[in-house]
Amino acid sequence: MNRQASDGRYHRKVIEDGATDQGSVTTVRRVGDTIRRPVREWTPAVHALLKHLETVGFRTAPRALGIDGQEEMLSLLHGEPAFKPWPPCLQSPDGLVELGHWLRDYHHAVRDFRPSPGARWQLTEEEWQPGMVIRHGDLGPWNSIWDGDRLTGFIDWDFAAPGYAIDDLAQLAWYAVPLRPTDPERDPGITGMTMVRTRLATLCSAYGAQPQAVLDALAGLQEREAERIRRLGARGIEPWADFLARGDATEMSDEAHWLQENRGLLLGGA
Repeated sequence: MNRQASDGRYHRKVIEDGATDQGSVTTVRRVGDTIRRPVREWTPAVHALLKHLETVGFRTAPRALGIDGQEEMLSLLHGEPAFKPWPPCLQSPDGLVELGHWLRDYHHAVRDFRPSPGARWQLTEEEWQPGMVIRHGDLGPWNSIWDGDRLTGFIDWDFAAPGYAIDDLAQLAWYAVPLRPTDPERDPGITGMTMVRTRLATLCSAYGAQPQAVLDALAGLQEREAERIRRLGARGIEPWADFLARGDATEMSDEAHWLQENRGLLLGGA
């Protein structure tokens, strides 16, 4: 899982035609209404997932257009990513409703997808089994694309992998509510635990889940993500080595402590 780095990147806009963009994991370039990215070992699995989504009529994810040499070709989602500081659409309850509905609809669209035997994902620590879905795996605002107040979809499916739907929702809540100490530069206007509790309830209601289940899932997710960064980062495996070097594991552990301390308040307790 990638996280938006705390390196002062503000107001990033949609990539212009002919330009390249360097992310935390890969470099992409735009050619017309397509995005070109280096082919990776997990590209066939991700393309199979995206083609399934297209077949079942899920329109708010990139379409897999094929391979051109050493690059994969994806359709461009028009709009702007929600980098810090968050745009007004993401600060509003309506934006959370859009996110919750998108994830609910994605999980509905992917529920019948069965990865092929031997499918390779960038992060395969669990084999697919009944009851699982293919998670997006990187559901932060930085991967959400907005056309004004309308969510046009999520990009960057590199971390897609077998998992449980509730973990996708927990990850989305972690970063979009957010369920961590608020930052006036990143999420201006989101202040006080009452507002955070209301935002969590709004997102959960839009998806169709209970906040308690989301907090339970998030506690486990934070522990696993921090452990993974320390384990793979210590072995020099990218991008986790970069995540470890910039302090993501320590930051996640601090956020897990914040979640534990504030759980009662988030669920409406005194």
